[in-house]
Amino acid sequence: MTSKPAETPSAVRERVRQEMVADPRVVESIVAAVHAHVPVYAALDDSRLPEVRAIAAWGLERLLHLWVTDGTLGPADLRRLRGIAAARAADGRPVQAVLRAYRVAGMVLTEEVAARAPRLAAADAFALARMLLSTLDTLSEEMASAYAATSEDLAADRDRALRLLLDDLIAGRHASVGALTDRSARLGVELPDPYCLLVAEPPGPERPDMAHDTATDLLEAMAAPGAEVTSLATVRGSRAVLLLPAGATARAESVLGGRSWRGCAIRGESLDRVAVAHRLAADALDTAPAHAHRPGRLLTDADAHVLALLAGHPAAAPDHIARLVLGPLTDPAQRHLLEALTAYIDTGSANAAARELHLHPQSLRYRLRRIQELTSRDPRNPWQRLTLDIARTIRT
Repeated sequence: MTSKPAETPSAVRERVRQEMVADPRVVESIVAAVHAHVPVYAALDDSRLPEVRAIAAWGLERLLHLWVTDGTLGPADLRRLRGIAAARAADGRPVQAVLRAYRVAGMVLTEEVAARAPRLAAADAFALARMLLSTLDTLSEEMASAYAATSEDLAADRDRALRLLLDDLIAGRHASVGALTDRSARLGVELPDPYCLLVAEPPGPERPDMAHDTATDLLEAMAAPGAEVTSLATVRGSRAVLLLPAGATARAESVLGGRSWRGCAIRGESLDRVAVAHRLAADALDTAPAHAHRPGRLLTDADAHVLALLAGHPAAAPDHIARLVLGPLTDPAQRHLLEALTAYIDTGSANAAARELHLHPQSLRYRLRRIQELTSRDPRNPWQRLTLDIARTIRT
């Protein structure tokens, strides 16, 4: 019986390379390890993982090829690495985290090779280690340089850099508050926290794409004198998107009202959820009935959440939505006001509600005024009455 000839060192490397490139579990193992061991990557949302997976697949194929051929990174590899570093500088992912992700990927690659070739010759093992160390050294230098250059370019064009920052926040491209803080520090700005994300649009059924200078004009009109935090502005189609201090809502109502613009202001989300705030506001403007936009009034978190609930895709639990709309009326001490609201909505008039509660009509009307003061919602207004009705109905 003829024994199977031993594999040559080059044949072992090629076999392992082919097995690993053909096995999709290897790339998934790399992505999972990076996700588990690099905090910035652990915070990435699902929309960013395909990019991480694609880079991992490319890196795996190139590293194994270099091992098999005893090669080094070529000009095309270096261009791609510099491009990746520039993209990370633009989206605010720290270069230290990016380089750590490559080191983690290298450890996974080593473990996968060892599992497929447990009796790997010393020369092949040394070649693998030498290739990884050399490649990591080269890519670290190339990526760090490209990252720094891109950061400097962004800082030099400050207006564009700030606009890109808000664009990335809206798109959900910031992995964590820490990464956002680092990027803001490089730009020399302090973002408002708490903030108000305002999405606004001019009137009319056919609105052309908005120019950035229009959004900037709005931002300047709403700016508070002597503010230490930085407000940002960008555009999405026919809408201006502004990141403002939370206290700017009243000023925004005045500015937009003077221009007959519609808007929605979201104040209840954290800085790492600006993308959620933008989606809420944009969807609210898409779906709100015309009578929800009475002159001088902005839609708020409560309006946006009620509209999302009505559309069948709530972004919060029912009890949270009820608290947003009802505010202090959920306090047991205000139970009499909630009872007055319920009676008014159920009967349809102040006189009928007063009879049901055995109150003088003037007492009932006083309670309705208190409800408006506490919730900023007038039960006599059709849209606001609807939101109050929904809130008291879903409240648990």
